[in-house]
Amino acid sequence: MTKFTITDPRGLGLGLNRRQIIQGAGALAGAAALGGLATGPAVSQENVLNILTWPGHGDPAFVKPFEDEHGVKIVAKEYVGGEPMLALMNQSPPGSFDVVLADAEYIGMLQESSFIDEMDPADYPLADYWPEFQKFDLHWKNDKLYSVLIRFGYLGMAYRTDLVTPEDVKSYNVMWTEKVKGKVGFFDWYLPTMGCLSLRDGNKPPFDIDAAQFEKLQETLYSLRPQTSGFYSMADQFAMLTNGTAGIIPGIGDWVVLLLQQSGVPVAATVPDEGGIQWTESMSIVSSSTKKDLAKKFIQYASSPEGQFRSARLPAYWASIPNKKGWEKMNAEAPEDAKKLRHTFDARNVMDEYKEGKIFIRQTPVQQGIEEWNDSWSEFKAM
Repeated sequence: MTKFTITDPRGLGLGLNRRQIIQGAGALAGAAALGGLATGPAVSQENVLNILTWPGHGDPAFVKPFEDEHGVKIVAKEYVGGEPMLALMNQSPPGSFDVVLADAEYIGMLQESSFIDEMDPADYPLADYWPEFQKFDLHWKNDKLYSVLIRFGYLGMAYRTDLVTPEDVKSYNVMWTEKVKGKVGFFDWYLPTMGCLSLRDGNKPPFDIDAAQFEKLQETLYSLRPQTSGFYSMADQFAMLTNGTAGIIPGIGDWVVLLLQQSGVPVAATVPDEGGIQWTESMSIVSSSTKKDLAKKFIQYASSPEGQFRSARLPAYWASIPNKKGWEKMNAEAPEDAKKLRHTFDARNVMDEYKEGKIFIRQTPVQQGIEEWNDSWSEFKAM
């Protein structure tokens, strides 16, 4: 099952290092690599707002109220993975995009490259957010705001409940057992999987590790090769879990299993005892946009209770939302969905993992380059 309309991202721009991406030297390589991802030149019309985004955020279920209110059309160009997003920002002519939705760990690179504008915190309902997200560190530089958190989720392991039990998946170590031999699948992006394996190795925080810890992480990763069922695109993961080709996938979470559960697939997601990774989706105003007022209004909508309520339940994949008033609206209008997303106030909810210290924010590598981690991932796949 999949509702995505995306191209397999494997290999798209992932060989670019941070320096190449920021300085634009990788633009040609990125353009070639991304040729299959682009859906055509972005439309540039007065009544159009162009957004660069992960899949699903241009769905009418989310954007139609904004389009109707402002008499505009949202045109979304989709990407999968932070490096393809950076390459698209580099290669596209100025003015191609008005809003970019990016993972928090890439906001600093966008700011350093002058791709996004400083934002006024007073323009957005940050006071209505859970305290943990009111001043989200990766969105700020020198006490200036550059992005607003829209959605988030946790990454640990997704698994088939007819193959392993909740007891089995309390530790990432289940992936090395005979029970799942040949059934361990991988989302084909180095960052989430290697982050989870770093937690398994005891590294906290998982992305800020020294040379010895990185060498150990490589050994851990390579030792999983005999267990592997395959490497999957974002969309393929849904199919592989559904048909049982993959019985367990590290580095993903509720965003995959919630929709599959609604279709009766026996799957669940968990944050193991070693901890999990938080992914985020955040919106920024593109510096070269000629429609910055409209871009600001769209981000205000996306962060409002109505926008949050709709964004949480995107047809493509569900996610948690940071605005407490969005939670209130969901509990009032869709209480069953609030339970599925663990967004209730009177029971254990997604914020409890924070209180327990189990969640670590996903980052790009701190002590190594992106290319070192990506090279290790490529070597793992080639084994």
